[in-house]
Amino acid sequence: MDLILAAASCDPATDIICVPESVNELFELPFVGIFNRTMLLMLLAAAIVAAILYFGLRRRAVVPTKFGAGVESLVTYVRDEIAIGIIGPQDGLKYFPYLLSLFLFLLVGNLFEIAPLVNFPITSRIALPAFLAIVTWVIFVAAGFRKQGLGYVGHLLWPPGVPTALKPLVGIIEFVSTFLVRPFSLAVRLFANLVAGHVMLTLLLVSGWVFLSNVGDIGLRAAIGIGWFALGLAIFVFEMVVAILQAYIFTLLSAVYIQTSVHPEH
Repeated sequence: MDLILAAASCDPATDIICVPESVNELFELPFVGIFNRTMLLMLLAAAIVAAILYFGLRRRAVVPTKFGAGVESLVTYVRDEIAIGIIGPQDGLKYFPYLLSLFLFLLVGNLFEIAPLVNFPITSRIALPAFLAIVTWVIFVAAGFRKQGLGYVGHLLWPPGVPTALKPLVGIIEFVSTFLVRPFSLAVRLFANLVAGHVMLTLLLVSGWVFLSNVGDIGLRAAIGIGWFALGLAIFVFEMVVAILQAYIFTLLSAVYIQTSVHPEH
């Protein structure tokens, strides 16, 4: 859909790159019944995550298949390095299911950007990163109050270990950071990276295809498409790394925020 929108109004004889009248068109959400594209892709991402975990972990063999070994390695890494490694062995296991689900869902949703016939990361719609950031915020704030009671806010406003003269300033900064900046930065970081990649990848690959496919009409000018297409392929590989990295960063920061709530002494 995005490729069609970007190419529809492109005239390779006069344009240098194929750009729709508004890049907002690249994020339009046609409805299928009561669902729009993002809703359907969210359901698909959830189904893929459930299938990965079910088929990867349902049989514990002495010699697992390559797929099973890969899934086990991924699950073990999130459990040992993120959940337990950051939050701690006791509290980390409590939050491990959430962190694993979060990481896999974001990973699949981000990789939709480079998936054939999809080419649309669901995290490029701000509602989804914002919702997940709010869920993480609710979890670590609730964990802080459950672990420390009202002392949770007290530790933020009057942080221990800070010189008395600096405590009011540091306290305000910590309070604002915890209750406002953290969920905002979590959502915007993920959203901005996936939006930028989606726009660049779509415009570059579409431009390359349009110019090369019109070589009969525009002659040597079609060579412009080689450069766009080559750059688009480079961005394609880069966006694969970004998709994985952003899922990891979101999950890692979620674990860090939970850890600061349940272990304020650290």
